[in-house]
Amino acid sequence: MIAQIADGFLALIHPLTFLHLIGGFLLGLVFGAIPGLTATLAIALLLPFTFGMEVSNALVMVAGIYMAGIYSGSITGITLNIPGAPSGAITTIDGHALMKRGEGPQALGMSAFSSAIGGLVGAVILIALAQPVSALALLFQTPDKFSLVLLAIVTVTIVASGSLLKAATAMAIGLMISTVGIDPMVPVGRFDFESYHLIEGIGLLPAVIGLFAVCELIAQAALPSSLGKAEAVAAVARPRRRDFLPSRERIREVGIVTYTKSAIIGVLIGMLPGGGASMASFIAYAEAKRGARKPEKFGDGSYEGLAASEAANNAMCGGAVIPLLTMGIPGDAVTAIIFGVLLIHGLVPGPALLGSNFGVIAPMFAALFVSSILVFVSVIALGPVYLRLSQINRGLLYAFIAMISMVGVYASSFSFFQMWMALAIGVLAFLLRVFGYPVVPALMGVILGPYFEEFLRRSLIVSEGDPMIFLTSPASAALLVLTGLFVWLLRVRPTLRARREG
Repeated sequence: MIAQIADGFLALIHPLTFLHLIGGFLLGLVFGAIPGLTATLAIALLLPFTFGMEVSNALVMVAGIYMAGIYSGSITGITLNIPGAPSGAITTIDGHALMKRGEGPQALGMSAFSSAIGGLVGAVILIALAQPVSALALLFQTPDKFSLVLLAIVTVTIVASGSLLKAATAMAIGLMISTVGIDPMVPVGRFDFESYHLIEGIGLLPAVIGLFAVCELIAQAALPSSLGKAEAVAAVARPRRRDFLPSRERIREVGIVTYTKSAIIGVLIGMLPGGGASMASFIAYAEAKRGARKPEKFGDGSYEGLAASEAANNAMCGGAVIPLLTMGIPGDAVTAIIFGVLLIHGLVPGPALLGSNFGVIAPMFAALFVSSILVFVSVIALGPVYLRLSQINRGLLYAFIAMISMVGVYASSFSFFQMWMALAIGVLAFLLRVFGYPVVPALMGVILGPYFEEFLRRSLIVSEGDPMIFLTSPASAALLVLTGLFVWLLRVRPTLRARREG
């Protein structure tokens, strides 16, 4: 394993591979920093272009986008009070307060420094745990896999923001989309309305492009292209690059305990299916405030609060990749699309992946590690530019994204029908957002639906229809208990407490 990891780092020395990493990193910076665009959208747009790439180069590029996109959501959050991505929302609270105090470069520097530490911790834990967790997952039988997928579906649903009913409805829509087409166990068409187009099913790429790219384009189309322009002009001074280096006093003010604790929280939340960067940053921020010597500073320009949220959301990247590669369960929306990248290249995420293709995956691990370092390097090299990213003309930007999205869908399927399907799913996703339904559970439903159905039906075939098979298997029973525990801790108990306090 150590030799393969070393080979992964050596692979990054190859000029072409390193260019893919740098290209992905810069793409992630731009998409994460511009409000309305995210790392999820960047990887979704990249997905069709990975067809012609070497699999290692594609994974390296995706890793660069992931790490940079999660970090750069804080850039416009700090400078304009408009987080470029949901992961930067908590950072914005203290970051923009520091910006208004004239400490914008220091806030950006601390954000990058903390993100680098979190990313490095997440990458190291990923490298250390990936193969042991994968070996453990190989012991899973079909009922255990069903309970694991059920855990992921339930967790994604209950951690979604807003109404539980709306999150469950969105998940159900995703599961329904996954059932369109030929039955996986019997060669019979389902829900195809006697259309030879639908008999092929709805592809993963049209679903991803529709749920994120098309939906986001429709949502952003109503916003004026000059949003935040006046603030952006006011925010741009002429800082020197050394101004972006966090001072020793600021680093000591945060403390190694906050950095380490927040990074570990980020990894653990990332390993939880559906957790995501936003939840990681929120929980780490709350924990940092609880243990802070001066909690009253939080919300009014606290470097400790800023560092805690940023360390957690980038540490989440390494944690979210662990369940994806070892069990075939995406940890968040980005890893759900990385799932598609792997499938495009014939790699099926799951227990056997690291055993048979570790050499192919190792450069991705190395890329996450190196990208964490690049996060801090970028703020020194590009800090002054960060303050101007928000001035890009929205009209031209979104027109370009719309074109790339549709061309990408067609290039992946050579089907005009799939292009129309991506548009239809995009309109549906926009309507869901308008009425407060989360989109991520719908995507996870599309991803996990086939596995949920397959493992359920295979288990019942083996047991001749007896559902007790899910309780007689120790691992399956433990996962079902864990599912119930999550429901109690994350939904039932908070609801009961709120009713008592109300």
